[in-house]
Amino acid sequence: MGKVNICLKWSSICVIGVIAVINILLLGSALLLHGFLLSDEQAEDAIMGVHFLYGFTSVTLILALFGGFGALKQKKWALIVFIIGMTSGCLVMVVNEILTQAVKTKLENHIRNHYLNILPVTNATESDLAVLDYAQRNLQCCGVEQGYMDWKNNIPESCLCNSESTNLCVVAPKGSYQFKVEGSVEDQSVMIYAKPCLSIIIAESMFHLNVLSGIKVGFILLWMLSIGLCITILCQMNKKLEIPAVVYKQNGESQHLVETELHWRDKCDRELHCSRSETTNQSQEECLSIVNQAHVHAAHIPPQHSAYRHSSSKLPVC
Repeated sequence: MGKVNICLKWSSICVIGVIAVINILLLGSALLLHGFLLSDEQAEDAIMGVHFLYGFTSVTLILALFGGFGALKQKKWALIVFIIGMTSGCLVMVVNEILTQAVKTKLENHIRNHYLNILPVTNATESDLAVLDYAQRNLQCCGVEQGYMDWKNNIPESCLCNSESTNLCVVAPKGSYQFKVEGSVEDQSVMIYAKPCLSIIIAESMFHLNVLSGIKVGFILLWMLSIGLCITILCQMNKKLEIPAVVYKQNGESQHLVETELHWRDKCDRELHCSRSETTNQSQEECLSIVNQAHVHAAHIPPQHSAYRHSSSKLPVC
């Protein structure tokens, strides 16, 4: 088994650790979101998404444990399990991202049709009015498609501009609102938001969808990095160690010691076999002479190669 580069080893462990921390945070967020959605009877689709998040984060966390263990202890089976599992998860995220980009236009049309269907707002349901009221307060808009005119003569207080408003405000027509502004005097103009909410809601939804897509792309790249590091570790572990031959010069002629460590082990095995086998004296002498060549090489090594002479003298002690 080959030797793994120490920097590569700890880099893979760090990347896998980051993946594990991210999945722990996602799992905690899923738990909080699940508790919040349980109080909403109309959130069945969202709860199904939370269940998928449970499974994905749990499996990824288990794979991260396998990957960290395999990289730390250099276990091939653990690294292979990690690579196969993470590759599958990476493919799932890639397919999900492709589908997300494909349904962007459909999602935009769905949002548009949903809010257009609540017109006129005077006949909208309480839940739709609550959503629209929340959007008007937080997105600084009024109405759905035609601005404050969608409310006719019943403009709600959520359309009222405040001192921190950044969007354009206009003067509300007299008699178009039924609320009273605190601190205002009679005949004082009331400022309301000019922009309708539909275009702002669609823009905000697409922005959040793009942010989510960017996060998924980041996860995909991080997953691929961990896979690449573990594959590199496996390649280094499968690489065979090669011991170069020792070369020295004697009387101007180059001689090569082509025997490597594996050759010497083979000779020692032959020596042990010869000593234990029941052969004739002549056969034993022929067999042992192969091993004794090590002594011949060691005896002819020049003084400047005393280190090799010293190591060769230990060869018979197998």
